[in-house]
Amino acid sequence: MATFLAYTSPALGNLLPMSALLAELARRGHRVEVRTAASGVPVVRRAGMAAAPVDARIEAVEMTDWTQSSGRAALRVALEVFGRRAPLEVDDLRAAIGDTDPDALVIDCNCWGAAAAAEASGLPWLTFWPYFPLPRSPGIPPFGPGLRPWPGWPGRLRDRLLDPVVGRPVSKAMLPAVRALRSALSLPAVGTTDDLFRRAPLALVASAPPFDYPRSDDGGRLYMIGPCELNDPGPPPGWLRAIERPVVLVTTSSERQGDSALGLAAIEAMADEPVHVVATFPCGVPDSLTLPANATAVEFVSHAAVLEHAVCAVTHGGMGATQKALARGVPVCVVPFGRDQFEVARHVEVARCGTRLPARRLAPSRLRASIVRARSLTSGARRVANGFRAAGGVCRGADIIESRFLGR
Repeated sequence: MATFLAYTSPALGNLLPMSALLAELARRGHRVEVRTAASGVPVVRRAGMAAAPVDARIEAVEMTDWTQSSGRAALRVALEVFGRRAPLEVDDLRAAIGDTDPDALVIDCNCWGAAAAAEASGLPWLTFWPYFPLPRSPGIPPFGPGLRPWPGWPGRLRDRLLDPVVGRPVSKAMLPAVRALRSALSLPAVGTTDDLFRRAPLALVASAPPFDYPRSDDGGRLYMIGPCELNDPGPPPGWLRAIERPVVLVTTSSERQGDSALGLAAIEAMADEPVHVVATFPCGVPDSLTLPANATAVEFVSHAAVLEHAVCAVTHGGMGATQKALARGVPVCVVPFGRDQFEVARHVEVARCGTRLPARRLAPSRLRASIVRARSLTSGARRVANGFRAAGGVCRGADIIESRFLGR
């Protein structure tokens, strides 16, 4: 059996899907060591793997993209945060390698410093993408603003013209820090962000068509394995079992981003509808919240348990929550606030598995109409669920890792 060392950014939305894949490796008898946020260490240990926190200085570089008023500014801030964390990750991963003596490394795509250290280590390594991968592929618009794909030469022309506009802020925020790191580690220089992200000999993506757009083979290094879902422990709470109406699940981000307005609007929008709203606020239930009889608000509940009774999921566009619903054939209404959520919302719309409502247009009446329309798209959600199952999930991901790294 092999030893795998996994390194994640301090974000629950990245840790959970990666942990699902790692847990499958552990189930097969491999030793798995994880370095993640201090709050994520118990999650990993409950899943049966060893874990320790990353350097506390990395977590101290706080993600503040939620303070920005525009998506472009928020993206710039997020990339700057990753860049400030990167130099700390290099020594942190090196120390973890010394402590665990791994046979292979699994690196979160947001950990640029850890990726550079992995490449310099000489060990087999891969990147894990919990969201749509950034490297360009023919026919796919530039990542970020959530552009709709256009077929044929008009789409190729539009994408070519927009690529510098969309990609320049990403390159400006990312490449100077990464180039300095790579130079210090005597690694080959990279000219573009695509060059950087293609340095990994293997990349696994936790999504699949028809939700994600079809991508080129990319030289046999990128594999779409579908959502990776870590099983939620324990039985559902009593209050959930007592709900008799169809459920509308509402999710907000596990990282602060000012999206509590979505939960508040959904509760108001559905107050007179024959459903029960279950709204989750991981960053804290708002103090001012007044609940109607057909609503429940909690910081956390197993989304998987709620989705067993759900007719629609209203999400902030996080890949985890959105794909968890779609994997069960539950249509979604997505209200994106930032990060990769604009892309998620557009993919939902293009795949016809739900609806998209821009956060700037969020109002109870509009949200109600968007939820009603989403509920009519169950067939699209089931089509996506079938695509996810066909991708193979964590079992196929573990198969690929064993084949590429262990010769099995």
